[in-house]
Formats: sequence, C-alpha cells, structure tokens
Amino acid sequence: MRTIHRRWIRPLAVVAVAATVAALGGCAQNPADAVTTLNFFQFKGEALEDFNDIIAGFEAENPDIKVVQNQVADADTAIRTLLVKDRIPDVITLNANGNFGRLAQAGVFYDFSDEPVLDTINPAVQDILADLGTYGDEVNGLGYVNNANGVIYNQDIFEEQGLEVPQTWDEFIAVCDALVEAGIQPFYGTLADSWTGIPSWNALGAYPSQNGFFDKMREEGAEVGPDSEVSFEKDFAEAMDRQYQLYSYMQEGYRGKTYDDGNAAFARGESAMLLQGIWATNPIKQVNPDIRMGIFPYPTDEPGESLLVSGVDVVFTLGKDNPKHDAAMRFIDYVFQPEVIEKFAASQNMVPSVEGAELSDDPALQSVRPFFEDRRITGFIDHQIPPAIPLIPTDQQFLFDGDAEKALQTLDREWAKVAARTIPVTGE
Repeated sequence: MRTIHRRWIRPLAVVAVAATVAALGGCAQNPADAVTTLNFFQFKGEALEDFNDIIAGFEAENPDIKVVQNQVADADTAIRTLLVKDRIPDVITLNANGNFGRLAQAGVFYDFSDEPVLDTINPAVQDILADLGTYGDEVNGLGYVNNANGVIYNQDIFEEQGLEVPQTWDEFIAVCDALVEAGIQPFYGTLADSWTGIPSWNALGAYPSQNGFFDKMREEGAEVGPDSEVSFEKDFAEAMDRQYQLYSYMQEGYRGKTYDDGNAAFARGESAMLLQGIWATNPIKQVNPDIRMGIFPYPTDEPGESLLVSGVDVVFTLGKDNPKHDAAMRFIDYVFQPEVIEKFAASQNMVPSVEGAELSDDPALQSVRPFFEDRRITGFIDHQIPPAIPLIPTDQQFLFDGDAEKALQTLDREWAKVAARTIPVTGE
C-alpha cells in the first residue's frame, strides 16, 4: 500500500517536462521502411555489454526500431541537466535512490499505472519505489532488478560449527558468542571506508521505520525532536544499540580496514560473517571462487518477522511527454520478458523483479529467494534521508564512541534544519 502523503524536498533545478511533440507539416505519412531511433539513457557501466545484448535481440525482432545506448557515469547529474534543457531521453534507467524519488515527485516521469507490464512485477518491489516518491498516485517507474542487504555468511563455517541461520535477535547473538568460543572471528569490520557502517544501520533501522515513520517525520518537519510524535531519538535507540552490539564482535583494528580488505579477508575464511550486501559477493568470489556464501536478513525479536532490506538497483522509466512513446514501450515490454530479465539478472548477480522469473543458481541469491517470493522485503532507509544530513559520518562516529544519544540528537537536529529550508511538495 502506498504511503505517499505530504513530502518535502530540496528545491530542484528541474521543472515538469512540457509537451515536445511538434505539429507535423501536411498529411504525408512516413515511408514504410522508416526506422524510429530511441535514445536509451543507461547509468550502469558494468551492464553495458548486457544491454548491448538485449538491444541486439530487440532490434532483431523489431527492425523498425533502433536503440542507441548512452551509458553515463554521473547519471543523477546528467539526467537533471537533460531535464533542465528539455532533452529527456526516450528510455531511461536509473538507480532507485532518493534522487529518483525527488525527480518522480517533480512530475517529470510517465505514469505506468495502466501499462500491462506493471502487472508482471512483484508488488513489493513497486512499493519500494513508491516509498521513494511519486507524483500524486502515479506509478513513475518500473523496478527491473533488485539487490539484497543482509548478513553474508560462510556456509561451510556454519555447517562445521553446527550453526543454524538465526531467526531471532537472541539467536543471532548466540551465534556470535558460539563463534567466539570456537576461536572464530564473527565479523570483519571495515570502517576505514565510512559508508560500510550504513548497510547494518539500514537493516536494523528498517524495523522502527515501518508504518509510515518517514512520512510522519516529513509531516513533523522542522519540529522533529524529543517531543515530536516520531523522531530518531524516540524510535531508533534500540536499532543503534544493536548495531553497536554487533560491532563489539569485530576484529582488532577494524577502524583501519577498508571494504576491499573485508571482502578479501572474508573470502579467505578470516571471519564467519560480513555486514554487507549482495554487491560484495562478486569481489569475494574474485578472491575465492569456491567459497560457499548465503545471505540472511538481520533478525528481529520474533521468528518469522524478519524483513530483507532490498534496493531496486535498476528502474526503467520514460519522460511524461514522449513523442516516441509507442516505440519506447515496445522496448520496455521486451526487456521485461522473463527470459530477458533472467539473463540480465544472472549476469549482474541480482534478483529479477518479474514474478516467476528464475534466479541464477548462485547460493547467495537462492538464499534470499523466499523473502522476495513472500514479499517480505523493504527499502533502504538512507534513501529517505536528505543528502544534506550527515548520516554516514554520524553513524561512523557513533560506532567509534558508542554515544547513541548524541548521534540520534544530531540526526534529529539536522533533519529539522533541512526541513526548515525546504519546500513542501504534495505531488498534486
């Protein structure tokens, strides 16, 4: 169910895209052999060849359409620039982050509500997109492939130690204690790269952020604080305490280790678990191709209530007024065919959004399958936090000094400051 109420965002340097279809001169029809060329804006560098393969297959079946892939490095900046210049591409892929949500709220994207392809997509994936932001009740993007943010674990170590995947928080801590007693390092910390604390913050914070927490925060706006209906101070204390508890099981010197250090160490069996997501499994395999890994969500207090945090790694969308709409939708319908999305998702080590599409046989992906099938997934909460709020350094400092009260007060104070200088947006 959508929970899009009053939103506030930083002023955008974009305006709603005006209609750009020029009036045709005369009544002459295009030649029968005319080819429509689509400008395909694509942000994911590592997917360049995969999309080239998709385009080749599409063009073979649709000789009247040519697709030109334009892969851009800084997609968030590039798409804003194109919107300002009223040069919106014919087909767009973006990462479904806060920037996508803010653009959707500005009313620049097409409404897919009545498109049949929407019915093929896992509704829980679309809910993640809707929570980022929409224009009114529109559906402004189609989730394509999804990642998974959980606890990566070494399946061989768990089996050798007779450990089961924990279903509750107490079981999780018991696993950590059992590993310590066996002389095995539970986690490998990498806080030299400050962002590496955020995956666990996102996962643990997912629980208090359910039931419209961030909608209520936006409604509170500049009044957020210890006396408001919701706030970080009031609602996130337990999540912070649990994150700090997990970091008490890190190796000596974890503050000076990097993300790459952690992947390599885990690949060599130097820890039983890693607080990262599916994106880390490929670099881990580059060090140890034979490692057996699984992923489980950060558990909560009751068995069966765990939520897997997932981001929509690739979202497809179109401009609101697209003179090549029919050709663009033919391309989108093609890329969402099960056999097409399955091949792309397997190559990118992601979970396809189309219901019924098969995952690759990678054990890490197979371990998260039930959570997608049961729709027990939820989005990255840092996507709900304005970029001006110093979330990463605040969390890193907390993991250094353990002062949760100070960290939560900082987040509330910075939220209120951003709210005071931003514009409420209703998405009318």
